[in-house]
Amino acid sequence: MDELTHLDKNGRIAMVDVSGKNLSRRFARATGRIRLRPETTAMITAGTVAKGNVVATAELAGIQAAKKTAELIPLCHTLPLENILVRVELDDSGASVAAEARCTGKTGVEMEALVAVSTALLTIYDMCKAVDKTMDITDIRLEKKTKEDV
Repeated sequence: MDELTHLDKNGRIAMVDVSGKNLSRRFARATGRIRLRPETTAMITAGTVAKGNVVATAELAGIQAAKKTAELIPLCHTLPLENILVRVELDDSGASVAAEARCTGKTGVEMEALVAVSTALLTIYDMCKAVDKTMDITDIRLEKKTKEDV
């Protein structure tokens, strides 16, 4: 079993020291889902949700959140994000969110992708909570991460 990397030799919280690592190209893709009533999905598609454009707002919220990951997750490193892409796709039973993050850095961007997905889903929830009491956020997961030498 791997050791926990956020604890020092005395069991105290510690940020991982990446100062000696080489830069590499990093990529991560995360996904998640929110179940919605068909009527709610229809309202989103028609643009009749009172709070505004749900898809555009959720995608923008995910982008903004990815850029704030190090402020939200205490032991995450601040990364020079080069790209964050967030997409919301609607279907009859709800919405799927996918986020991709890229940077050239010393540590991975999986937390940024996961925070983007989570925030986009929470934004959909917030914008639709007045019309749908059955919403269910589910299946948030890291799908892929890569590291390539520079």
